[in-house]
Amino acid sequence: MDQRDAIEELRALARPSRIRSPGPQDDADQAPAEAGAAGEGSQPPAPVFKARGGLLTRLLRHPPDDPAPADRPRRRRRKSGDAMPLQRGQPAQRGKQDAPKADPAKRPGSPAPDAPPKHVSRLVYIVPAVLVAGLVGWGAWTHWTANKRAAEAQQSAQDYKPTLRTAEAKREDGPVSLTLPATTAPFDSARLYARATGYVAERRVDIGSRVKKGDLLLRIGAPDLNAQLVQAAAQLGQTRAALVQSQANVQSSQSTVDLARVTNGRTSTLAAQGWETRQNADNTRANVQTGAAAVDAAKAAVTVAEANVAAQLAAVQRLQALVGYLDVTAPFDGVVTSRSVDVGDLVSADASGGTALFALQRTDILRIQVSVPQSGAVTMRDGLPAKVLVQELPGQEFTGTVSRNAVALDPASRSVAVEVDVPNDDGRLRAGLYVTVVISIPRDRPGVVVPDEAVLFNGQGLRVAVVDKDDTVHMQDVTIARDFGTTVELRDGLNGGERVALSPPVDLVDKEKVKVQAPPDSKNGGASGQPPQPDKGKAGS
Repeated sequence: MDQRDAIEELRALARPSRIRSPGPQDDADQAPAEAGAAGEGSQPPAPVFKARGGLLTRLLRHPPDDPAPADRPRRRRRKSGDAMPLQRGQPAQRGKQDAPKADPAKRPGSPAPDAPPKHVSRLVYIVPAVLVAGLVGWGAWTHWTANKRAAEAQQSAQDYKPTLRTAEAKREDGPVSLTLPATTAPFDSARLYARATGYVAERRVDIGSRVKKGDLLLRIGAPDLNAQLVQAAAQLGQTRAALVQSQANVQSSQSTVDLARVTNGRTSTLAAQGWETRQNADNTRANVQTGAAAVDAAKAAVTVAEANVAAQLAAVQRLQALVGYLDVTAPFDGVVTSRSVDVGDLVSADASGGTALFALQRTDILRIQVSVPQSGAVTMRDGLPAKVLVQELPGQEFTGTVSRNAVALDPASRSVAVEVDVPNDDGRLRAGLYVTVVISIPRDRPGVVVPDEAVLFNGQGLRVAVVDKDDTVHMQDVTIARDFGTTVELRDGLNGGERVALSPPVDLVDKEKVKVQAPPDSKNGGASGQPPQPDKGKAGS
């Protein structure tokens, strides 16, 4: 067997569809053939299968060229006398037909003819080549598609424009409505103590009683104080009588002096004429001097008596005042807010250790006490209008004016104490309420108000994204002057009228192109069209 026959058998073995499993007929056909071949002395068939391994390796390394169809040997046609090949499943027939007929071409001693060559299909080479080409093409197409998608994604990222909502920055030059917490306080407040020691004899009012100025609230019984007043009054009469007596002594002494002067004049004249002795003249002159001294003493006694009268009169007046304090009256119009005594209680005149009888407040006018921060204290002045709102009285506003302010700021809180007077004739407001006061404070200079969501805070500080007419973003540094909650007032950075971006992305950069979202219908009141007004419910920072 030559190399070409071995190749043909290997290719035939590579086609499983053409290989038929051996049957009984094949065994019958193969046995006579072998016997005939042996009988004729022909050589046994070459051991093809033994040389397949080495030959297959050589063929895979150095495959020979496919022979041309003209060079291929033709297959031996089956003659009419040859036996039909058995089909699969057909039983073998026994008889004379089973004996193989002698081939005239075969003669005893002639060599065995070569095996007929088998046709090799080109699909053995074409199919793998097509598969390899398909895999290569599929890989190239996948790579090209991935590169195309990456290029499209990169181009889309370069051409991407974020969509932003915008609002207009408003320039404000009117007064600032500063909303602050406050407390109501009575216009006048007093705690009444006893100025006389005694027992409570009568009580005419209680807590909640509305009184007028001068109304009797309580009467204290003090009999000993009344007795002291009577005694002092009697002593005052004694001192006054002593004063009258002293005044009479002055007049008597003055008369005696006058008489002594007349007598002295006469005696002196007679003594000069020799009608009276010198001794008598000296005595009359001494009597005049003695009478003058007595007059001076009487006048001094009158002065002492007058002082005693004044002192006793003061004691009487003091006791009278204490007796007057036995009746406790209202110092002003108001309401009794506290009572700590009852009938029969002992009260003391010592205010430091005593107990307050009543607490009285004037509520026809209330003081609204509020602390204004430094941002509003600069332009704060008396006479500014104010409104008072009470959470428990919804829908009601109480108007007033700033009546007084402390001018100086408290270093601890950096705020100034301000009081707003609010009329309260109907008594709807009460002292001690927690209220909200809104004061219209003038601006020291115009400001720009923007929504709070337009302000960015990052490593560059406070900034606002301004969108120009070409939809290009410009990052602008700003400074906040006041925070109203939903809006902020800028001290500098904007002039008013600019379009600012609302809630811009954190990666937005300067000079970046954006798309401006169309504002919603004005009926819906969207936030993108106009900026919200300053929140009146927040205090300025």
